[in-house]
Amino acid sequence: MKKLISILLALLLLLSLTACGTNNEVEEPKSEESTSEEKDGDEASSTGTMPAVAKEDIVVGVIHIGNPADGSGYTYAHDQGIVKMQEELGLDDSQIIRKNNVNDTDPTATEAAILECIEEGANIIFGTSWGYMDTMEALAEEYPDVIFSHGSGYKNNDTNFNNYFGRIYQSRYLSGIAAGLKTESNIIGYVAAMGQENSEVTGGLNAFALGVYSVNPDAKVYVKVTNSWYSPEEETNAAKALIAEGADVIAQHCDTPNPQLEAEKAGVFGIGYNSDMTIDAPKATLTSAVWDWGVYYTWAVEAVINGTWTNENYYGGIKEGMVGLSTLNESIIAEGTAEAIDTAKQKMIDGSFNVFDGVIETNDGKTVGEEGKTLDDATITGGINWYFKTVEVK
Repeated sequence: MKKLISILLALLLLLSLTACGTNNEVEEPKSEESTSEEKDGDEASSTGTMPAVAKEDIVVGVIHIGNPADGSGYTYAHDQGIVKMQEELGLDDSQIIRKNNVNDTDPTATEAAILECIEEGANIIFGTSWGYMDTMEALAEEYPDVIFSHGSGYKNNDTNFNNYFGRIYQSRYLSGIAAGLKTESNIIGYVAAMGQENSEVTGGLNAFALGVYSVNPDAKVYVKVTNSWYSPEEETNAAKALIAEGADVIAQHCDTPNPQLEAEKAGVFGIGYNSDMTIDAPKATLTSAVWDWGVYYTWAVEAVINGTWTNENYYGGIKEGMVGLSTLNESIIAEGTAEAIDTAKQKMIDGSFNVFDGVIETNDGKTVGEEGKTLDDATITGGINWYFKTVEVK
């Protein structure tokens, strides 16, 4: 009986092994590379708020307030970032859609440009000017399969709409050092696109004034507001008026190089913005606060391809290479400018200095900030509606 039981058990074991072999194919061991690819894919599907788009299928739409063909200024700087992204990711020209000269105060024109991008197959659309924000927000709800990424502003949703900007105030502080060391009249002009209510412009202006103050506490910063992001004529007129007030350095937060051109005509100096404006006014421009938008555009489009794009807002700075200064114009900057700027820059990078540190005096006799603290990002991007004590609106 024991021998019979043993034989039956052996037969049952053999049948069990045979069944396992017929129902489960034996797989070859995965290579390290294939295992890594599978892991990346799993991470992508769990970390992105939107599905991945194959590189060959990606189509990028860009809405510009001006024309990149201008060769200088705000739109040109953005487009150079798009060009950099295209080159780094190896995209074909057919995968980039540009809509130029789209007035950001005209919601109808903005919507039409965005819808054209969608009709042409855009998976992600970058709106490069503040005024596109509300229209992009509305269309993001209407087209949930398209990613909407808005330059500047503050809005986003929980899936397919974010905004991107950078700590340009860091660059403005550094450029203020160059202006403060250069001025002899102790009057520095600043052409501002928007007034005190706009935190982006006002925060940058205050950072500039703080940079001036750090090396020249006697200097004043006179401001002329154009009330337009892009108004070549008004920018020219504002620069002329500031020069007439005695300004011997003209800085700007506006789109064209016209303030720099006026500075050169008048035999004074300037601080450019967006792109290197020493190209436009080599005898006047000391340096320019510049953007490398390619840092964000490359990151964002690559994230779409990888399936890791999220709706989180992006805010890069000096440390990330998002903002910086153009090469100093060695033939006209004041002695010691390069050294003073480099010292401040290194402190920004290592985190020991953050521009809006401590208690700051305003031009109406009040104070903001606290000793031992620095203003947070939310305040810097949306809550600076005051002017530093050396600023005067003209």
